[in-house]
Amino acid sequence: MSVSMRDLDPAFQGAGQKAGIEVWRIENFLPTPVPKSSIGKFFTGDSYIILKTTALKTGALRHDIHYWLGKDTSQDEAGTAAVKTVELDAALGGRAVQYREVQGNETEKFLSYFKPCIIPQEGGVASGFKHVEAEEHITRLFVCRGKHVVHVKEVPFARSSLNHDDIYILDTKSKIFQFNGSNSSIQERAKALEVVQYIKDTYHDGTCEVATVEDGKLMADADSGEFWGFFGGFAPLPRKTANDEDKTFNSDITKLFCVEKGQANPVEGDSLKREMLDTNKCYILDCGVEVFVWMGRTTSLDDRKVASGAAEELIRSSERPKSQMIRIIEGFETVPFRSKFESWTQETNTTVSEDGRGRVAALLQRQGVNVRGLMKTAPPKEEPQAFIDCTGNLQVWRVNGQEKTLLQAADHSKFYSGDCYVFQYSYPGEEKEEVLIGTWFGKQSVEEERGSAVSMASKMVESMKFVPAQARIYEGKEPLQFFVIMQSFIVFKGGISSGYKKYIAEKEVDDDTYNENGLALFRIQGSGPENMQAIQVEPVASSLNSSYCYILHNDSSVFTWAGNLSTSTDQELVERQLDLIKPNLQTRAQKEGSESEQFWELLGGKAEYSSQKLTKEPERDPHLFSCTFTKEIYNFTQDDLMTEDIFIVDCHSEIFVWVGQEVAPKNKLLALTIGEKFIEKDSLLEKLSPEALIYVIMEGGEPSFFTRFFTSWDSSKSAMHGNSFQRKLKIVKNGGTPVADKPKRRTPASYGGRASVPDKSQQRSRSMSFSPDRVRVRGRSPAFNALAATFENQNARNLSTPPPVVRKLYPRSVTPDSSKFSPAPKSSAIASRSALFEKTPPQEPSIPKPLKASPKTPESPAPESNSKEQEEKKVNDKEEEKSMSSRIESLTIQEDAKEGVEDEEDLPSHPYERLKTTSTDPVSDIDVTRREAYLSSEEFKEKFGMTKEAFYKLPKWKQNKFKMAVQLF
Repeated sequence: MSVSMRDLDPAFQGAGQKAGIEVWRIENFLPTPVPKSSIGKFFTGDSYIILKTTALKTGALRHDIHYWLGKDTSQDEAGTAAVKTVELDAALGGRAVQYREVQGNETEKFLSYFKPCIIPQEGGVASGFKHVEAEEHITRLFVCRGKHVVHVKEVPFARSSLNHDDIYILDTKSKIFQFNGSNSSIQERAKALEVVQYIKDTYHDGTCEVATVEDGKLMADADSGEFWGFFGGFAPLPRKTANDEDKTFNSDITKLFCVEKGQANPVEGDSLKREMLDTNKCYILDCGVEVFVWMGRTTSLDDRKVASGAAEELIRSSERPKSQMIRIIEGFETVPFRSKFESWTQETNTTVSEDGRGRVAALLQRQGVNVRGLMKTAPPKEEPQAFIDCTGNLQVWRVNGQEKTLLQAADHSKFYSGDCYVFQYSYPGEEKEEVLIGTWFGKQSVEEERGSAVSMASKMVESMKFVPAQARIYEGKEPLQFFVIMQSFIVFKGGISSGYKKYIAEKEVDDDTYNENGLALFRIQGSGPENMQAIQVEPVASSLNSSYCYILHNDSSVFTWAGNLSTSTDQELVERQLDLIKPNLQTRAQKEGSESEQFWELLGGKAEYSSQKLTKEPERDPHLFSCTFTKEIYNFTQDDLMTEDIFIVDCHSEIFVWVGQEVAPKNKLLALTIGEKFIEKDSLLEKLSPEALIYVIMEGGEPSFFTRFFTSWDSSKSAMHGNSFQRKLKIVKNGGTPVADKPKRRTPASYGGRASVPDKSQQRSRSMSFSPDRVRVRGRSPAFNALAATFENQNARNLSTPPPVVRKLYPRSVTPDSSKFSPAPKSSAIASRSALFEKTPPQEPSIPKPLKASPKTPESPAPESNSKEQEEKKVNDKEEEKSMSSRIESLTIQEDAKEGVEDEEDLPSHPYERLKTTSTDPVSDIDVTRREAYLSSEEFKEKFGMTKEAFYKLPKWKQNKFKMAVQLF
């Protein structure tokens, strides 16, 4: 497309350089920028151009251009908006999708920019902008339609406007009524309440009352009586009558036209194929409701304007005011457009596109315009985050036919490619303990055991009342969360399950299952000690890669091989994995280019191999789909997730199936199948892999690696009872704040009756793990923990912190006669423990000797005259206990406040050997409670597996976990 200086309107200079919305109003046939404070306000007599700029994860900017035509706008203004839209696209490099929006028939994508709705006002610039706010409030009636975005239209204030199918909002001076037609859905009612909230905030300063009226309930309550009073009393509503707005057009019949010399000529053909479109021409694809204008990459700006005019004429002549016109550029076709063709091979020539974009940028730059946003920016370099805590508790089962076998802790991270596994991981979330139950399918595993694994995992989730998240993972498609959970993950060739053994016996194939005394080659990969993998590959030279390090061994020799492109981190991971794979043999290090003959002999001789690092497909921008209607929801937020429905978040390599609490249990069990069906359908035509990762997320148990796709997340919304409409009504009546109906925190029961913290035999040996027997809660002193545990109600404990499991300072005597003794009265216990805090703490920590229980003195029956004294004593004891509870709370606040005082200033570094308590040459003048702070950055990372900066960003209680776990000093 040729671009000249005269084609670029000055109003568009600098447009689209950063993410957001920009709006221009057509004034005197020229685009005039609309102030940010007025964006979202539309007048019925005007035409507007709207630019939505989105920053993609790839670093590029995507542009969508809409031109909106008010119902009273003039033909000249509408034509100017259409032409200027084409010019704006040219200024942005000629790759934007352009939409024609007509008042009352806007696209869902357009309405999603201005949630919850737009309510156009009367007036416009052509009439001198004579729109005056009325001094007295005018009662208005609106009809609302839509389950995901709401089309709002003002209708005559009369009973005849009402019907049983729609939802209406009556806006009076002192109260807003929402009338729910009996045939309307729960989702429509909930979305209409968002409009009620918008009207309340916009036109009533958030102070008026809100009431709902149910169709068919007659005069059941005062609100209903008051509502019908505005219409002169109740009377039966008529059936909805069809009008021009309700007419639908057949979208199954598609017609293709080629635009030549301003005329749209039909293109003959039995079916639509990509080859019909010529890059030198413009075409119109008429699909009834949607009319597409396809513009070849090499067409001129004038050709594109002519084609747009021909499409406008086609819509006008066929009397289809509801038809939406969408203009697209070759190479940037939308999914709805491509889906109309039998076969479509997407071939985007980015070189040509970027070249054209560069020419436009050069033109603007000569005009003195900042063109930084017109060129593709480099993708933001961000370290991938797992969004999951790595200090949780893991249980793993190997699937054997129809049963599963629990693995020992030492084998938790050792998987075989011919087997299937089920795992359960519980970990501290942001507000409560989270649970993830997943299945892992090896590449060589059999279908029978894959089905068994899914069934077992689903039953575990169901037994825990659908609280845990569920994952289906294939070998080679593992997410970062999985690697962080496993930490030192190893995949061996072959398998040891009954299903795999049966398979190789039936197929009469060689069993290549890993043998620790045989020949094996492992590729080492990962980003650090908390995320490293060893993958067994074929022991041949072609399996090597210059970007990785490898471990090669047979029964008597071990070699490590470092590629020339590998990093120091890769080489460090090799040493760590050696301890797990072949720990008892001396290793022989090999550097690429200087290998020994014995090394090549083990691999069967030299061969060519790759130097290209294996990269996973980058994460794409998420798309939200309603499972019920399989349609995309644009610019989605948490409020778009309805508790009665199932939704899909599509990230291409990861599929999240979100299940609302009000979904029937039988449908909850089908959630994983729904995810698989979604992959098969491939709604975005993006060639989804059938082995793509699938998560099933239950409402109320959303983990951080799911909520990160939303700009904001309020977990209290899922703690409310009722359906979507009932929840939203509570929020609206509460001034926009969610009202929780039940406790937000809960501890899910472990499957099979296991405790959420496994016993010592099942605890993992992890570089980042901790022992529950050594936990100190939030850095409190042992004496304080003992005192708190005496009075703490375990059922009411704050579950956002780990359980205060500590060694008892005052163990009970375990002599055979201990049953004959009783502890001292509770008031005495309180007094003795209170003394701990009243005395000056000793310089050296000491553990008190066990208290001996005093023998119980036989008591004679108390006379009746003493009953009153006993009652008074009970009251005093309760008051004393209550006082101590308040003291505990006060101490908690003091100690927590003290935690925030510690700063992480630069401290002198000392060798680890001098910082140990057993050192023969200890360092003096240091804070002995923070010995780790004096380690050098290198030693700190080696000992703790993370940087100092990352460590001190953790909460204090997590820091203490790590310090108690590693026991360095």
